[in-house]
Amino acid sequence: MSGPSTYKPKSSFAKWLERRLPILSFIHESFVAFPTPKNLNYLWTFGAILSIMLVAQIVTGIVLAMHYTPETSLAFASVENIMRDVNWGWALRYAHANGASMFFLAAYIHMFRGLYYGSYKEPRELLWIFGVILLVIMIATGFLGYVLPWGQMSFWAATVITNLFSAIPVVGNSITTWLLGGYSVDNPTLNRFYALHYLLPFIIVAFVALHVWSLHVVGQNNPTGVEVKDVEKETVPFTPHATMKDAVGIGVFLVVFAWLTFFVPNYLGHPDNYIEANPLVTPAHIVPEWYFLPFYAILRAVPNKLLGVIALFLSILIIAAVPWLDTSKVRSAAYRPLYRKFFWAFTAVCIGLGYLGAQPAEGVYLFAARLLMAYYFFHFLVLLPWLGRREKCEPVPESIAADVAAKSAKGAAHV
Repeated sequence: MSGPSTYKPKSSFAKWLERRLPILSFIHESFVAFPTPKNLNYLWTFGAILSIMLVAQIVTGIVLAMHYTPETSLAFASVENIMRDVNWGWALRYAHANGASMFFLAAYIHMFRGLYYGSYKEPRELLWIFGVILLVIMIATGFLGYVLPWGQMSFWAATVITNLFSAIPVVGNSITTWLLGGYSVDNPTLNRFYALHYLLPFIIVAFVALHVWSLHVVGQNNPTGVEVKDVEKETVPFTPHATMKDAVGIGVFLVVFAWLTFFVPNYLGHPDNYIEANPLVTPAHIVPEWYFLPFYAILRAVPNKLLGVIALFLSILIIAAVPWLDTSKVRSAAYRPLYRKFFWAFTAVCIGLGYLGAQPAEGVYLFAARLLMAYYFFHFLVLLPWLGRREKCEPVPESIAADVAAKSAKGAAHV
């Protein structure tokens, strides 16, 4: 998409480096001269926001790891020591904990933007799959990190989730024993989770590199879903146009992040996690972090343990199949009136599942969760294929340039 390099080194050092390692031309073509569609809106800034949040999580995580003790009798006390005795330890801990929430919030907005504008359609299927893989690794990393404070909710969340693997026929008990490092959640479990939680962010970095690489090969989608036809007329260089827009989006996002970290740092946490883990006392209601709640609701909605685990994993993996489930020739929901309504219905269902995941798995809550879970799979397996064949779409602009011109004319008319 970016074509042959146009970078011309000026200094003697740059020329020397370029002949041996063309990293400067790579940076120039990827983040300066990369052709970006003119009509991108602020929803496209969440890719840059995710990059910033990933760096923030890795940096704060490394510093916290220097003071954390992965041992069951000391883990809880070491977290309290970080909060009370380490210089700026409270800020690091709150930034890391709330950073995870903001990371997932940005990831979900990024993913729903892709679903709305059809960013998963040909030729971007692999780009989409890399994104789903990143989501799965993020979920694993977030869960492992939630266990490390060794509070009541940490301990019992680890107990519940690891025991799910025992439902797998034949190999389930062996997998559970390996995850636990024994037959119950104990010191070996904490050590395994700490090691994996430290490792997985660097695997995320590797997949982010693949994700960005594939993006630069096929090019960015845009709100019209129309491919770039004239690079000169329909695109602008990534810098300064996209970088300035990204900077504004990142700035607003970081203000929210700072407010959450410094003013209401425990708003998204659970009070039981400030009680040290006790295997003899089960909390009245085990609740994971908010970003796991929709999947947790699906897990509990199925009465059979094995089927619940299957539904849980399918609810994530089915997202990777969207490029083939959606049969529409039109990418963007901006020109798909019927799909647009179902998209917002699906968004409401996901929010509803998140709410129900925080409620007791009984009575009307359980019934509602089963209803919404059924719609969740119905949306992917039935609605998407059907809509692609039956929906009457609105006229799509011939080009990005035509779309930009039409919006400019409309704006001038309003003025």
